Amino acid sequence: MIEARGLTKRYGMRTAVDDLSFDVQPGVVTGFLGPNGSGKSTTMRLLLGLDRPNAGSATFDGKPYTSYAQPLREVGALLDAGYLHPTRKARSHLRAIAASNNLPVSRVDDVIAMVGLADVAGKRVGGFSLGMKQRLGIAAAMLGDPRTVLFDEPANGLDPEGVRWIREFVKHLASQGRTVFVSSHLLSEVALMADRLIVIGKGRLIASSTVDEFVNRFGHSWVRVQSPGMAALSQLLQGMGATLQFDNPTTVHVYGASATDIGNLAASHGIVLHQLADQSGSLEDAYLEVTNQTVEYRGTAK
Repeated sequence: MIEARGLTKRYGMRTAVDDLSFDVQPGVVTGFLGPNGSGKSTTMRLLLGLDRPNAGSATFDGKPYTSYAQPLREVGALLDAGYLHPTRKARSHLRAIAASNNLPVSRVDDVIAMVGLADVAGKRVGGFSLGMKQRLGIAAAMLGDPRTVLFDEPANGLDPEGVRWIREFVKHLASQGRTVFVSSHLLSEVALMADRLIVIGKGRLIASSTVDEFVNRFGHSWVRVQSPGMAALSQLLQGMGATLQFDNPTTVHVYGASATDIGNLAASHGIVLHQLADQSGSLEDAYLEVTNQTVEYRGTAK
């Protein structure tokens, strides 16, 4: 279990992480979301003792990361897959890391096979693609068979097969009772892999909940209606205060009215319905809604 309490980090006049508290439970995948510049990477560095907080604390199963004599046996982390010596071979890179924590050399080949790099284990990492470096970074994180894993953008650079693999991999780790904390900008993947979410903006906590709770609370729901009598029905719906968004002349998304209300309204006026279906918002919809005021960098279409 990861516990963060009042984490605060300032760089000069800028506050990157602001009194941030949250828990990451074992046995589930917890996604870590936030816009660029929101403090996600800084938070992960604070958790791992790579940066010192101005205030607050972070623990793994009740102890700070820096207090573990052999931390790789407790916590595995992938923060920057590109941070590799280019002339070192993949197997040698992992052997060096294993030696630093008194891990058996046999574990190196285990994790190489785990991430699918057996065929290139004897090659220099300077020639690896970004996706291959990601796999090597995950192998390094798993060397100590840790109870807790933190991955920052683990699907970065992976091909579709690799993206699917990492999704299933992190879910498998959670099913073993491990604590799994994954930062990602790929909301479609987070929706498929995560059970819970920690969402931050401008260094502050915005939400901590299950994915379903988050989507239901912040995502927009609507009712999809299809009818050959849409002209008459749309006037009735607007008269009851609903907002309409047309797909075509006979199909509309209705906001602000329930499927039951729409069905009763149509029936009372003899209007035939071909479709009446509740639609729920997506994780992307909910995320963009809740983080809209915390985005620092915005582009334009021109």
